[in-house]
Amino acid sequence: MMPVLIVTFLALLLLAVPVGHVLIIASGAAISTSEFLPYNIIVQQLFGPSQSFPMLALPFFILAGGLMMSGTLGKNLVEFATVLVQRYRGGLASVSVLGSATVGGVSGSAVADATSMGSILIPWQKREGYPAGFVAANNAATSMIAVLIPPSIPMILYSLVSGVSIGGLFMAGVLPGLMITVVFILVCNLSARFRGFPYNRVPFDWVRFWPLLFKALPALLLPVLVLVLLRFGIATPTEVSVLATLYALVMGVVIHRDLTLAAFVKAVLAAGVSTGVVMLVIMGSTVVAWLVTFSQVPQAFAAWCLETLREPWVIILVLNILMLLVGMFIDLPAAILLLGPIFVPLANEIGLDPMQLGIMMVLNLSIGLFTPPVGTTLFISSAIAKVPVLKVVRELWPYYLGALLVLALFSYVPALTLRF
Repeated sequence: MMPVLIVTFLALLLLAVPVGHVLIIASGAAISTSEFLPYNIIVQQLFGPSQSFPMLALPFFILAGGLMMSGTLGKNLVEFATVLVQRYRGGLASVSVLGSATVGGVSGSAVADATSMGSILIPWQKREGYPAGFVAANNAATSMIAVLIPPSIPMILYSLVSGVSIGGLFMAGVLPGLMITVVFILVCNLSARFRGFPYNRVPFDWVRFWPLLFKALPALLLPVLVLVLLRFGIATPTEVSVLATLYALVMGVVIHRDLTLAAFVKAVLAAGVSTGVVMLVIMGSTVVAWLVTFSQVPQAFAAWCLETLREPWVIILVLNILMLLVGMFIDLPAAILLLGPIFVPLANEIGLDPMQLGIMMVLNLSIGLFTPPVGTTLFISSAIAKVPVLKVVRELWPYYLGALLVLALFSYVPALTLRF
């Protein structure tokens, strides 16, 4: 049964069939080879996740991000980030990094961040004299910050398959998000110094800074609001997502007064489409995960690792390599839902906390977002910059190096993750 599942899955992926459909078709093919598993197993497992109360957080967080970014708030965030870093070497490129950190705290989606930030910043950075390949690479890589700074859609999905607290994951994601931000700003600075990129030498403009801070503050406070409500048990993740949506509505209707009915309808429809795509992947992954568990693959994998690799640090290294390889070919949500049920039992066997594994997994698989051959943010950024993908990939090596260094830290220093 499992060989049929794997072969069908890989074959359909090579044919560029959408991942959600691949999962369902591969599951059906696997069950058809079993003499005792009925097809209604597929139906039962498909609709199980749709009855999950925590899953309601997905559409509301997506909607909150869409509402917050539908008006002038996105422009305010970019202007605020520009004032902070433009006078430093690589400052114009660093705007993308800070922008991803702030917008990521609103959207929770790397793809949304790469699209919204890239369409604004890439043309501007090109006009200022930055190479097209570099700014595309910068946008593709920095978008990974959006899935680390809470709220994070991938962390919600990992919580679904592991049982780890969503609030705990959100809190644990803050430090790696900030560390990646600092590392990528350093990459921008060093690249500008060694390659002679232009930069603005004007002194810091305090007169312009304070009004922009006031305008950007509502968006900057949203991640803080989410963390405070979850950290102190004031609300559940689902309730927090609804409050975040109400917060975004108040900002758009009462404070900024730029949220039109058309923009609201557009944000709702976009959230519905995004939720539908993610839910299809979740439903299909649930069927595959059930078949994998039924076939005792997690137990067999754990036994093989413990018998062959033995040392926990070697097992962690192998897990990271496997996740890097999977992330190169499968989208982040599907990869988390497929690997989570297999890796969590092994993590328990070697004493690796599931929360630390979750941060490792999100960090690791988010690198796949800008890694060929199926790097979503890589292709988005390449299209916006109008530059060949291979040219962008050649500019990405310092970002890969920086991200892998941070990944190594969080893989082997548990205190960085488990401090909460």
